[in-house]
Amino acid sequence: MMIAFSNVTKAYGDRRVVGPLSTTIARGQFVALLGGSGSGKTTTLKMINGLTSPTTGSVSVDGRPVGDQPLAALRRRIGYVFQEVGLFSHMTVAENIGVGPRLARWDADRIAARTAELLSLVALPAELGGRLPAALSGGQRQRVGVARALAAGPALMLMDEPFGALDPVTRDALGRDYRALHDALGLTTVMVTHDVMEALLLADRILVMDAGRVLADGAPGELLRDHPDPVVAALMETPRRQARRLEALAGAPAHG
Repeated sequence: MMIAFSNVTKAYGDRRVVGPLSTTIARGQFVALLGGSGSGKTTTLKMINGLTSPTTGSVSVDGRPVGDQPLAALRRRIGYVFQEVGLFSHMTVAENIGVGPRLARWDADRIAARTAELLSLVALPAELGGRLPAALSGGQRQRVGVARALAAGPALMLMDEPFGALDPVTRDALGRDYRALHDALGLTTVMVTHDVMEALLLADRILVMDAGRVLADGAPGELLRDHPDPVVAALMETPRRQARRLEALAGAPAHG
């Protein structure tokens, strides 16, 4: 077991935003937290690395409650990727990737070797290491963000709408490339997304959230098969409806 939520709730005043939530995430799983805005996805994700604390219950990583662990040490073992990337604009790509290893007091040669390895892993040319983030495309910056999150060798990756700001072609390519990295490196990944198709195609397991509650928890194929919850069923119908519309368009006669 990598992550465990035990009777977790999160509230701000009288407003409960998550819970009650009890579930576990096994080592090596790719789990998507799927739902609309305000469903509690990001709050749930942030409780894993201590960016926010549960109001009641506990969250454990590797068998130890998050609240009982030194947060700096915990976060060095967890990669974190989010939509805005957050690269340091005054640092080169290589310097951005090396932030975590420098904090862990790696020597310069080891950092340089790890940076070169990661640029290759995320399919970026080595010469980009000397450039500033402003010189990169959005997709390239997001790949650097993934490389930076992987730099210190975490076993667990948390991703909050990591590909949401990218164009569809780049988003699809980066999603597929990250899934390949997840498999090759034996990672555990928890990804927040509101994109149904992204969750279905990338994740091993999907938790559908609404108003802080988990409405469904299962493999993509299971959720696609006539789920009894109407919210989940409507969500899963969306990609099917889009596929039918595309098929109809492809079969329509040309005009003119």
